[in-house]
Amino acid sequence: MTALPQPTEIRPWAAYQNLFEAAGFLVKLIEVAPGQRLSLQRHFKREESWIVVSGEGTFELDGEESMIGPGAMVRVGVKQVHRVGNRGDAPLIILELQKGTCDENDIERLADDYQRAPTENLSTV
Repeated sequence: MTALPQPTEIRPWAAYQNLFEAAGFLVKLIEVAPGQRLSLQRHFKREESWIVVSGEGTFELDGEESMIGPGAMVRVGVKQVHRVGNRGDAPLIILELQKGTCDENDIERLADDYQRAPTENLSTV
């Protein structure tokens, strides 16, 4: 069960909702359920900036892990390996801004807790 109002996409780790999209950028609200984390991944056509709205968790970027909480801001460059996880008892809510080609198929999964495919569609990389 998600705390997001009308999520557009349910995922094994929780859900996300696209809030606004225009040419070259997308604003998304992400919820990560307690004890869950996204795949270890990278993107070839976009960068991301994240602001933690609520909750606590960990953020991994190119092998370095740090704790994140409300107000934390992180930037993920093109091709940087990253992952976020929720180590708290409440949902971790993140506001994400994608810049570049904002396509969910631009994901290379390097590790995944949910046994999803390693790549979505990287044939155009």
